[in-house]
Order: sequence, then structure tokens, then C-alpha cells
Amino acid sequence: MYSWLIDLPRAVKRAMLITLDTALIPACLYLAFVLRLDPSWLPIFLERSWALFPLLTVSGIAVLVVWRLDSFKIHAFEARASIRFAFAAATMAVIAMGLSYTFQLGVPRSVPIIFAGLYTLCTVCVRIGAQAFFEWLAKRSSRMIPVAVYGAGAAGIQLVSALRRSREVTPVAFVDDNHTLHGLVVANLPVRSPATLQGMIASGRIQRVLIAIPSLSRIRRRQLIAELSGLGAEVQVLPSFIELMDGPALEDQLRTVDPDDLLGREAVNLDIPDVAKAYAGRSVMVTGAGGSIGSELCRQLVSCGPARVVLFELNEFALYSIDADMRALTEGTGIQVVPRLGSVCDRARVDQVIADQGVEIVLHAAAYKHVPLIEENEAEGAANNVIGTQTVAEAAREAGLERFILVSTDKAVRPTNIMGATKRMAELVVQDLQTRSPRTKFAIVRFGNVLGSSGSVLPLFQRQIASGGPVTVTHQDVTRFFMTIPEASRLVLLAGAYAEGGDHFVLDMGEPRKVIDIARRMIALAGRTVREEGSEDGEIEIKVIGLRPGEKLYEELLIDNDSLVKTPHSKILRAEEKALSQIEVAAMMRELNAAIAENDAPRVRAAVRKWVEGYHPPAVSTDAARLGT
Repeated sequence: MYSWLIDLPRAVKRAMLITLDTALIPACLYLAFVLRLDPSWLPIFLERSWALFPLLTVSGIAVLVVWRLDSFKIHAFEARASIRFAFAAATMAVIAMGLSYTFQLGVPRSVPIIFAGLYTLCTVCVRIGAQAFFEWLAKRSSRMIPVAVYGAGAAGIQLVSALRRSREVTPVAFVDDNHTLHGLVVANLPVRSPATLQGMIASGRIQRVLIAIPSLSRIRRRQLIAELSGLGAEVQVLPSFIELMDGPALEDQLRTVDPDDLLGREAVNLDIPDVAKAYAGRSVMVTGAGGSIGSELCRQLVSCGPARVVLFELNEFALYSIDADMRALTEGTGIQVVPRLGSVCDRARVDQVIADQGVEIVLHAAAYKHVPLIEENEAEGAANNVIGTQTVAEAAREAGLERFILVSTDKAVRPTNIMGATKRMAELVVQDLQTRSPRTKFAIVRFGNVLGSSGSVLPLFQRQIASGGPVTVTHQDVTRFFMTIPEASRLVLLAGAYAEGGDHFVLDMGEPRKVIDIARRMIALAGRTVREEGSEDGEIEIKVIGLRPGEKLYEELLIDNDSLVKTPHSKILRAEEKALSQIEVAAMMRELNAAIAENDAPRVRAAVRKWVEGYHPPAVSTDAARLGT
């Protein structure tokens, strides 16, 4: 019955409301006469004033339409809407007085006033009663999922109001840690203790818990998610009501996950005031400025107060986007934003931009980074990652720039793929240039997997969960180090400040995380369940598709862990790793240039095997799926 009523056409629902409100007009008018007159006088006045009943009813229909009382949805009716009902009733009371005077009906003057009060009360009560009836029907409907809202504060109350408009869930109770609220009724829902949740979930009265406490710290939120997930119910984290109102529909606003929720550790605080001194008043060029890391670098540079930020990017749309963002961020700061199209492999263009813009520091984030793509496009990957790095680094050295920071990857350590191997070659080039650069300080920063960047597991898993799965993972035991985009970008800026020349900087990212655990956490935070053996009624399947070409089970940050040296920041470490001689680097680049010039993939791989220490391509079929990580 609930579904039938909800699915009725809106025109039919409005007609039903108009009919109901119209029927209340003569009923309330009669009751007003009864309340005003002595029983012995009632028949006399009704006989003399009978014409008022049809006249006011017809006039009342027009009043109802003008005040649009049929536009209020019954199952979403709020008490504040009663103000409009009062105005409509008052309008009808004035009309009743006018009709009585015009047609000399002899209606006592107090009857229209009593009628207005009665009509307001009746129409509001009818809607509140209908709303309660709809909620009762919803709870009996097998399609509605009973939920508990964790948090009986303002956000929780507002979210309950929003959820009552949903056809998928029905709020049953509040849960709150505040013992003074236990036993109270808030927004027509009882407030329960967290200790009662397990029993309600076990009995089936609650199937989903919605966390509605925007003020929770990240630590407490992770703890709460872990506690609730162990009770056997689905857990979702909802944004604030303001975000719900400003954004898309409720179902689309369920915040699947925040990158910090997936780290398995506290985000590293890299906001050190002294860092700004390294960039204040300088002209800084960011290559790959439109990429995930490059664009965040540009944004974070604003807080350091540089004189100029040069955005160097090959992709026109990416450059347009970051240029627009930067101009909004730098408005009124005096920081000049200079967008420049160009390839890092074009030495003439790089030299021109450095000279024209007086560049003093280069943050080199331009690179091809997607492992499967580079595995099948070896020459292009090597050209961009190795030749491009050499081009920009040599331009920086010959121009006598202050610093050059290379953004690298943990995949460069004992690589199993061409992408990682080309990044290691780029590192070797930078290390070599440092030996012949008395003025420019070169440094290398190694990242783990950056959550939220293009191609990372976060956007991939979010798309897969939103589409109903499956969520694809390449191997049951694959592990990765993870960091957020702000952490990665800030680490680059810190490296620029700490650089002494030839440094390798890494961030202490704690223990590596299993990617399959990340997938499970994201599914849980999206309020879904994993479909697996023993839980066939789950919603989202996790599918293991096999390692991709060039992928390994685990990543490392350092070739030699014994070389670590502390920096002024406890979570940032410096390493000194083995480098090639100038003659060896020159030979490596000759072989690589020749292979790239002829687009000879086997020769590129031969150069990689020869010059990159620890390179060992795994025996994985090139037909492996390109989804997952």
C-alpha cells in the first residue's frame, strides 16, 4: 500500500489534498456555529445562514489554490508550514464576514474567527496524522531499511528530517554517547545508548548505522567506524546538512571515504613555517603543473609567498584549469601566475621559459606514471620520464638555478616495470648532474601511492562501488605505501627547503597497507557489504584479477635502508644511495636516446636491464586486466 500511495501521480495527490481541505470547510464552519451558539438558537441561525456554507466552500477552493496548500508533501510536512494554513483560514474568515454582510445572512461576527482557528487546527492535524500513517506504513514496508542515526545533535536532527523524505531508508532511533539524552525523544525518535545497538542489530530492528557527527576528529571517527563495523550492520558516514542541501541528492552525498580514512595512520603534519622562507619572493616553475601532484604543488606554493609561479604543462586543458584555480587563489596577494605550454623534452622552450621568467627553483612533477600504459609504450615513457628530466635538469644547472626537485616514486626501487625503471634512470641523471653542479642543489623525493590522484585506487574503487561492483584488486596479498595529495605535495616543498645536494627524501608512511583491505574499508564506508563466501547476500564483490604487467606484490622506498639520515622533521628521512659515474650515465643516455630515436622497445628494455640495479620484470601475462591496483 505504501508503494502504491507513493507512486501515485502528483496530480492525483494534489486533487486528493484539495478534496480533503475543501471538505473541511463546511465541517469547520458548522462546528464554529455549534461552539458559538446555544443549542436552542442553533437551528434558527443555521436556517437563516445556510447560504454561507456553499458560498464559503466555493470561495475556499480558490483560497486553497491561491495559497497552494496542496503543494505540501504530506510525508514531508513540517510544523512551520502551518503558518500558511493559518493565513488561508484567516482569508476565508474575512470572506465569510464579507458574504454575511453582503447577503444579510446574520452570521455572528465571532463565528468566522472561530472557524479560522478550527480550520487551521484541523488541516494541520490531518497532515500530521497522515505523516504518522505514512511513517507507519514505511516501517511495515519490506523495502525500507531501518537505520539508526549516531548523533542526536543538530546535524542528526536535520539528517533525520532529510531521511524521512527517502524511499530507501527509515530512521528508527538515535544513538548518542551523551547519557543525559538517553530515554529522551528527539525529532519523534527515541535516543538510545550505544550499548543497545548490538541488540537492535541482532534483532533486525536496525540494519544500517549513519554517523551524523560532523565535529568528530579523524581519530575518533576511525575508531567509531571500526567499533560499529564489528556489530554486523552497514555503516555510513554522512556529511553535514548544509552539504546535503548545497549538493546533489542524499544518496549521492553519502561520503564514501576521505583519503585520510584509508591511511591506517595519522596524517603527517608538514606545515612548518620555516618552509615558506625557501620560496618567499622567488620565481618557482612547476613542470606537469596540471597533474594531480603538480596542481596541488602550485596551490600550496601560494601560502609560501613566491613572487611568481610558472605553470609549465603540455596538456592545454590541464593548464587552463590550474591557471584558473591559481588566479582565484592569488587574487590580491601580489603573486604573479604565468601559464606556459610546452614539453619537458623541448630544450629550447624550457630554456626560454626559465630565462624569460627569471626562474630560481624548479619542481619537476612532469612524468608518465601509469604502469600498464608505460609497459606497452616503453619508448614514449622513457622519452618523457628520462629525457624530459635530463632536459629540464641540465637547463636548470646551466642557468645556475638555486634548486631542482625531482618528484619520483617508490616504484623506482628494484623496479619490475618500465615506469619505475625510467624513474630510477631519471634519479641517476639527477644524481650525476649534482656532481658537476656547484651552484644548483638537486634533490629527489620518493612517494608511495598517492590517494586521490589520477589513476589511484580511491577514484577507481569509488566508481566501481557506485556502479555496484565488482571492485577489482590485482592480488590478494598486494601491499602499498599510501599518502595523501597534500602530504605528497608538502613533502616536495620541504625537500626544496632541506636540500643540500644529491638528496633522496622519503616520508615515514608507517606500515604498508593491503590494497584488498582498502577495498573492504571503502565498501564499508559506502554503507555496502562485501559479497564473498559465507556472505552471499553481500552487495559488492571483490574480484581478484591477477597482477598487471610490471606490477609487484609490494613496494620499497629505499634501495639501502642503512643509509637513512634524519632531517629537521622527524617524519622525513634523507638517504644517500649508490650513483653511476658521469661516464656511465653518458653511456646510458646514448643507448636510451638511440632506442627512443628508432622507437625500438626491445632496445629500451635492454638499456633498462643493463643500467637499472635490481630491475627484474615479473612473468605476468600481458592479457591481465588493467583495472585495480
